[in-house]
Amino acid sequence: MTSETATIALMAEIETVRLVLQQYLDRSSGKSSPSVEPPAKPAASALDILVDRFQLTPFERNILLLCVAAELDWQILRLCAETQQNARLTYPSFSLAFALFPELKHWSATKPTSPLRYWDLIRIHPETTLMSDSLRVNEWVVHYLMGEPYLALDLLGVVGELPDETATSPRPTSQLPTSQLPTSQQTLVDRLVRLWQSEAEPAIVQLCGDGVTGRSIAQHACDRLGYPLYRLSPQFLPVAPDLLDRALRLWERQAKLTEGALLLEYDEATLARDSTKHNAVVYWLDTVRSPLVVTTHARLQERYRPLVTFTVPKLSLGEQRQVWQHAIVRTWDSLDRSAMDSGIDRLVSQFDLSVPGIEAACQAALSQCGRSIENEVQIFEALWESCRALARPRMGNLAQPIEASATWEDLVLPDVAKQILREIVAHVRQRSIVYERWGFAEKSRRGLGVSALFSGPSGTGKTMAAEVLARELHLDLYRIDLSAVVSKYIGETEENLRKVFDAAEASGAILLFDEADALFGKRSEIRDSHDRYANIEVSYLLQRMEDYQGLAILTTNLKDALDSAFLRRLRFVVQFPFPDAQQRRHIWRNTFPEALPMSIDGEKDLRKLARLNVAGGNIRSVALNAAFLAAEGEERMLTMRHLLRAAQLEALKLERPLTDGEIRGWIPEDEGF
Repeated sequence: MTSETATIALMAEIETVRLVLQQYLDRSSGKSSPSVEPPAKPAASALDILVDRFQLTPFERNILLLCVAAELDWQILRLCAETQQNARLTYPSFSLAFALFPELKHWSATKPTSPLRYWDLIRIHPETTLMSDSLRVNEWVVHYLMGEPYLALDLLGVVGELPDETATSPRPTSQLPTSQLPTSQQTLVDRLVRLWQSEAEPAIVQLCGDGVTGRSIAQHACDRLGYPLYRLSPQFLPVAPDLLDRALRLWERQAKLTEGALLLEYDEATLARDSTKHNAVVYWLDTVRSPLVVTTHARLQERYRPLVTFTVPKLSLGEQRQVWQHAIVRTWDSLDRSAMDSGIDRLVSQFDLSVPGIEAACQAALSQCGRSIENEVQIFEALWESCRALARPRMGNLAQPIEASATWEDLVLPDVAKQILREIVAHVRQRSIVYERWGFAEKSRRGLGVSALFSGPSGTGKTMAAEVLARELHLDLYRIDLSAVVSKYIGETEENLRKVFDAAEASGAILLFDEADALFGKRSEIRDSHDRYANIEVSYLLQRMEDYQGLAILTTNLKDALDSAFLRRLRFVVQFPFPDAQQRRHIWRNTFPEALPMSIDGEKDLRKLARLNVAGGNIRSVALNAAFLAAEGEERMLTMRHLLRAAQLEALKLERPLTDGEIRGWIPEDEGF
């Protein structure tokens, strides 16, 4: 029903109220008046729908209509005052309703448990007595009857509109037609629609899996049924029983009239930290009777009212290609098919996005490139960067982002180590061809992830090598300190690791797990449950690394301390040896920026510096500290004297003395320091 149609129907009803009031006044003064005929109205007006949904009696219907009329027609206010013989009583009262509709009246309409009062359709303004107090209709009801429903303001915060998943576009989340959804998701939407259509009291629907995909499926199902979908925010749920009950009742009122559905994105870990909020959510789930979808990672215990659980399937690579094709063709309809297929293969092999994520990536790329297809390479570069950006917020505080600024030229490693690093790049870059086009994934889906161990002393370039890989592959790099992830509480380590991998899955980011020794030690005889769970934690990490679509790297200073059975499950092992004098000279040469003013005797002094027996990371630290000392000096020129002082500071940090052989000849012997 349109707003205009609803308004016309309501005005006809209000005219009936005016005639009833006038007829009552005429009878009271001895005048005759014609009988009141019910107005012609649509088959089911908004008022009729409201009456049916809340099971109002004819008397309660008339009370509500009387209150609505008083809000919309000033003549009704005058007639109410005349009928009640008091100029101050301009609004209806129960006493007036009993007088106007004697054949329909019943006392239960005045009770707090009556539908009118329980659902807050009308409100009593206490002034004198129950029967003579003014009755006012809730403004929300008036707008609904006028064909302009909205989310009740009393619910704001607790319940809200769903944000648009495609932040770059004003279009709704479910912009991809259901007919173009992947088959697995279409099937789930169909099952959800059938469930809600067949149930008099809809069961809670639990969608286990990716939350964004679950939200998209719920949105598509609601679109099919014409249901508006809202989100429940547990953090804003009141915890006081009376306020919680009122919020729940207001939502049920909203849902009854607008046929709204509710989405709860259930974060068990967050709720576990606040028992009062958790109890409020449990009460809501136990009590609510309107359509409700709960997205979760793990299955909820079935302690609530009827609970139907569906597993949200991840998109297969073929389904991802299908969605990418639909989205790209809709955005750039004349793109060369060969270029598109090649670009999609590369995107699918690296990023594991949901349908809304793919749509959002296309919208972000469109905002950068426009619809012009003159430069297809630029379009796919924009899509690639959009995919990277989409997944970054998911990582949050789970890992530390590292800016990948190092290049191959910065790496000073033996040739064999560099060759292995280039092979790692090939394994990540050519996944699509080897696994999909050449069919290796059909043989087995296990162990398709690219995993590596970087082993060597501190400062030998393990993190720098990860930066080089990230820069080469145009991927984000995140560092995870395993010593901080490992928990003494059983099961918590796996939960921490799960969050990291789940958050990174969409982006295909490179994950750098530092301090692997904290988790990977030589397995000993299992003496208690903690030993058993420690091995479970290691196995869980290796299993996630093997299945991870991106590149996962472990670093260790003590390769020999790692169990060989664990090492066999890693695809690559790269040794980062302590640099020799020639390699240290190369590192020193690369460390000084071109713009740095120096008073150093070229290769001669570099050979002296190379005698300092420290790793590359320490060399960079010495050079940086020396530069600050030089900047503080009058000449602002880096000299060997500055480097000697910085080397002494580094030695103090490392808690080892500098030998005469390391620093001999850095400065003239007669100068001293």
